[in-house]
Amino acid sequence: MKKLTNYLILSAASLIMISCSKNDNNPVANNISLHFNNTFKNNTIVLGGAAATDATVNTSEKDQAHHLSELKYVVSNIRLVKTDGTEIPYNVNDLDKGATVINQSKQTSLDYVLTNIPVGEYRQLKFGLGVKQEINTLDQVRFPVFYAAAGANDTDMMWQWATGYRFTKIEGFYGGENNAFQVHTGSTLNGEGGKPETYTQGVDAYRDITLDLTTTAVVGSNAPKITIKADFDKLLSGKTKVILTSKNATTPSLHSSMAAMEVFVNNIGGDGKEDKSGMFSVERVENN
Repeated sequence: MKKLTNYLILSAASLIMISCSKNDNNPVANNISLHFNNTFKNNTIVLGGAAATDATVNTSEKDQAHHLSELKYVVSNIRLVKTDGTEIPYNVNDLDKGATVINQSKQTSLDYVLTNIPVGEYRQLKFGLGVKQEINTLDQVRFPVFYAAAGANDTDMMWQWATGYRFTKIEGFYGGENNAFQVHTGSTLNGEGGKPETYTQGVDAYRDITLDLTTTAVVGSNAPKITIKADFDKLLSGKTKVILTSKNATTPSLHSSMAAMEVFVNNIGGDGKEDKSGMFSVERVENN
């Protein structure tokens, strides 16, 4: 009887080892890591205050010097496209599990890991710059994790006068006198007296970004890393060339400046029609 018991234990252990080995050799899912490299042209941006000497000095096509003190943006609605065209959504309706705030001053925020991605070969990455209209409300109950992250003192990605999130928060200084500028973008709602039933869409600053990968990302026994370049040269030197002045250096400060906001939105996020990549591109794919 003792021999039979030992045999059964040995058999069970063998089955567990075989099962584990089979799962290791034939995984059904793995991770993909996204790394965001925020640059001005080809130089990674270094932030700094008004009198900073180590901040990256940027010069627009209109020969206007400027540097950034704050650089943040929201990435959400992430989708991966396989080589056969199949689109794999990643928690697209859950801001807690599928959205993040990229913050140049916080190194850890520049890497975002997509977990449990099905095994396969991927050729394209899609994501939202901002939050799509259907879930762009400050909902502490439904999305407490993202709500807390976006509202943190060092993030502050919420409007004080509207119902949704800021999509980008770009601040800095320009010109020889280091005049301050702020570019805050996000979708807005027009309504009366804070009554949701009266809200209609104002500016829709959400942009759907589509990027072709430089090489196929192969998910299997390895977990690929995709490095995404965000070139903030496009902010002032994109499709529409912008010279910062006292009139447009703070946007949107008033509802009348929404048209100015849209210029910046289209420069960095594309127009959603002819330009679906904006300031973003894929630098490299590492199939580790």
